[in-house]
Amino acid sequence: MRKSEVIAAESVACLNKALCHLKDIWEEIGIPEDQRLERTNVVKNHVKSLLDMMITEEESLRKRLLTSIETCHKEMSKLCLELQFPLFQEDRSDTILKQEKDLRTHVEVMIREKNQRMQALKALTEQDQDLCDILCSQLFSISASAVPSLEDLESFRQHITCLAAEKELRHEEFVKLKKHIILCMDDLDQLPETSFEKDVVCEDEESFCLSKENIDSLKVLLHQLESRKAENERVCGSYRETIQNLWKRLQIPQEERDAISEHMKLSKRRNIEALQAEVSRLEELKLKNIQQVTGAIRKDIATYWDKCFYSSDQRQAFVPYYDDDFSEELLSLHDAEIVCLKQYFDDHKELFEGVHQWEESWKLFLDLEEKAKDPSRFTNRGGHLLKEEKQRADLLKSLPRLEKKLMAEIEQWEQEENREFLVNGQKFMQFVADQWESYRLEKEREKQERQQKKSKQTEEDMVYGTVIRTPTKRRILGSTTPGKARKLNATSSTGTSSSTIRSVFGGTVCHSPMSRPPKQGNVMKTPGHVKPPHQGTLERNKENICHLTGGVGGVMKVSASPQRNFSINSVASTYSEFQRDLSKSSKSKHVPEILNSTIIQL
Repeated sequence: MRKSEVIAAESVACLNKALCHLKDIWEEIGIPEDQRLERTNVVKNHVKSLLDMMITEEESLRKRLLTSIETCHKEMSKLCLELQFPLFQEDRSDTILKQEKDLRTHVEVMIREKNQRMQALKALTEQDQDLCDILCSQLFSISASAVPSLEDLESFRQHITCLAAEKELRHEEFVKLKKHIILCMDDLDQLPETSFEKDVVCEDEESFCLSKENIDSLKVLLHQLESRKAENERVCGSYRETIQNLWKRLQIPQEERDAISEHMKLSKRRNIEALQAEVSRLEELKLKNIQQVTGAIRKDIATYWDKCFYSSDQRQAFVPYYDDDFSEELLSLHDAEIVCLKQYFDDHKELFEGVHQWEESWKLFLDLEEKAKDPSRFTNRGGHLLKEEKQRADLLKSLPRLEKKLMAEIEQWEQEENREFLVNGQKFMQFVADQWESYRLEKEREKQERQQKKSKQTEEDMVYGTVIRTPTKRRILGSTTPGKARKLNATSSTGTSSSTIRSVFGGTVCHSPMSRPPKQGNVMKTPGHVKPPHQGTLERNKENICHLTGGVGGVMKVSASPQRNFSINSVASTYSEFQRDLSKSSKSKHVPEILNSTIIQL
């Protein structure tokens, strides 16, 4: 049994007990029956009224709960529709009170969710409005009265994020453009004129509309200012170049140059005016000194002729260069020519620099070749010889590579220009080939000269004797020769041993076995300008002369004829036999059959 039922039963028992107690009191007092009936009706009516009132209140509560449930149902349906939530399904088995409480709680949660979404929508809408006002863009398409979905709010937030990023980018670009515009206006000595320029330069950065059109207008304005600045710089550069040339040609003193030195750097309006005035002054001064200026221009023309590798025919083609009748017209012709030459050099500067590089490398190569002919370089210390050889080897590798590169560039240039590229009046590769051919011919000539000199020396040595030259170190006077010569000299029995053997092993003069030319009538013809033999030499070589002329103990006998013609080959053969026999005789243990007069003391 429920507690409420127990309490109700107790209430009935209490009521019955109370009525019984009242009856006992009434009987004890002696209240008549009619009054008892009246009093009992009063009690009954009072209890009934109290219970009716309580029932009415509870009925009212029940009605209120049912009304609340109905209201919550309607509100929940509306909220679910606005919030795009599924409909809430309550448990019908629950009591009215629990149903009302659950529905009311869910309605309160959904109302709170709706309010949060509407507040977020309001905040995002305000941000969107501010950003769109600055960027001059369209607002995000969303209803301000309808409850947004979670997806709509997320898309709105992403839109706001993109607008904020775009604002930052445009603001940075605006600040950068504004800075450059102010600098350009300062360089141009220009103040803001239009309302747009004033808004850009004078107004606050945060208040400037960062629309795409305004950014594009800023770019156009900056481009115009930069174009005007570039034009001013070009004009000033032209003025400065003209002034520099006129200063150089007119030999203007440094004091006058320093007077406008401040205008030789900047390109503002006042600088242009000052430079223009200086050019006008120098032009007037130039007309007064035409001959001097023309001479200076001619030096520049000659310099550019050298830079552009002009041939003599090309130089002769400019006739005014050789005209001495100085006039303003002649000066203007020279000015036009120097302008053309500068333009021609600038257009093909890389090509000319490549040719200059080849010439410098070629000159260095020839210098190293000349140094290679100097015998004194072998006594150099510090590794200079090794460095020169390495440098010469590098040039031998780099020159062909440079020629190949220049040949490709020249071929491309000739195809583009539809004309030949000339160096000193001839094609570059022909010029290079001529240089290599000259180098080859020079080497051939030097080789022939060496051969002729060697042949001549050999012939002189065969006729007058050979001086054995030690190629390494010089002999110190008074020093003795080590080696076999000292050993042989030590084994000689007497001091009058053969001078020929001493000369072979001691490094002195070794005389040829050929007979000396006879006096007067019997004169041998020798090539070249040969000095007559010294008398001491004839005395020292008299034993060999005896052998050659059929003296005592000799094997080779030469018939004395009025004319003796010895060729170089025959002389060299005789000398070889002489040297070989001499060597055999020095090693033999027995007295040889030839040259016995020379080694008779051995």
